[in-house]
Amino acid sequence: MSENAAGAVIVISSHVVRGSVGNRAAVFALETLGHPVWALPTIVLPWHPGHGRSTRLTFAETDFDAAIDDLIRAPWIGEVKAVLSGYFGNAAQARSVARLIGALRQNNPELLYICDPVMGDLGGLYVPEATAEAIRDHLIPLASLATPNRYELAWLSGAALEDNSAIMEAALALGPSRMLVTSAVPMMAGGTGNLYLSGRHALLAEHRVVDNPPNGLGDLIAAVFLSRLLSGIEDEKALQLATASVFEVLARAVKRGSNELMLASDASSLSTPMAMVQMRRLVHPAQRRKK
Repeated sequence: MSENAAGAVIVISSHVVRGSVGNRAAVFALETLGHPVWALPTIVLPWHPGHGRSTRLTFAETDFDAAIDDLIRAPWIGEVKAVLSGYFGNAAQARSVARLIGALRQNNPELLYICDPVMGDLGGLYVPEATAEAIRDHLIPLASLATPNRYELAWLSGAALEDNSAIMEAALALGPSRMLVTSAVPMMAGGTGNLYLSGRHALLAEHRVVDNPPNGLGDLIAAVFLSRLLSGIEDEKALQLATASVFEVLARAVKRGSNELMLASDASSLSTPMAMVQMRRLVHPAQRRKK
């Protein structure tokens, strides 16, 4: 894939010294799939907090905002075709990124912005509520595609999401024209699913549950799905390939007993996944309303 065809992607998320989460996962995946990447860390950690306490290296809000100004003025900014954001260290960073998206779209209205609202899971929010609110209020409205897990979508929408119909209604109400919801309600026993909703499609990609998964799966699927969209693959195939890639990387890491995704060893799973994924077409909420 040539640079001109692929375009550059700005990835804005956390950076860990050891591990494959945040920018470490997204940048590797995008570069493996042929995309030039501009990587901006929001915080730096020795490792994922799930492995234990460690020093949190942060940036002053004014410094981060100044770096955003630098990107906006960069002479190569025309190379950028997409932006992917993930974990934020504070609410001000989310507002700064909203300013970046607005500036980029003045020059390129077709810019893809993927908002992965990294804020919580089944246990609740793990970022300050002000940061979650900034993502909801400033970034979700700008997103071409949002990639929350089911628990993040529930917080963003203020609704209990006990089934996929409720997930789809919440996704439509939230606003982005496309949404990929991980940890959706499975239809197969012992499975888990990724639910994708757009104006035309309601799709569920399922695979078996893998116990005790390493962190970084959400970061990885957002990046791989973005790559597939940028390459011009139609939505259903993009979802199938992205889900298969992440499932394959996950299953191989767990089989080896690793507590991290092993992306360098499993790069072929990103480009040519072989894992089986069950694809289902769901009834789109718009179709139900016509009846």
